Amino acid sequence: MKLKIKTGDTVKVIAGDHKGTEGKVLQVDREKNKAIVEGVNTVSKHEKPSAKNPQGGIVKKEAPIHISNLSLLDPKSGETTRIGYEVRDGKKVRLAKKSNEVI
Repeated sequence: MKLKIKTGDTVKVIAGDHKGTEGKVLQVDREKNKAIVEGVNTVSKHEKPSAKNPQGGIVKKEAPIHISNLSLLDPKSGETTRIGYEVRDGKKVRLAKKSNEVI
């Protein structure tokens, strides 16, 4: 499956517990078809004390969310949109389907 969502895109969650939440994509895992989105799907994880974190304790961090539950936001209108590709000036660019704006 071709992943049309890239690192740095602003997305909206369209399904699941965090439906309606918006955030920036921090990382994409192509093999598992999952992405880590800033401020979405936050989990509490217990960490043992270590040299890096001498205090230890409960740490909040973002967990991956499946790509199918995310939709890209149109840069012009801020609404969710699909993504298309077009060749312009010999380069392949991503387009927002609703506004035909280059992403």
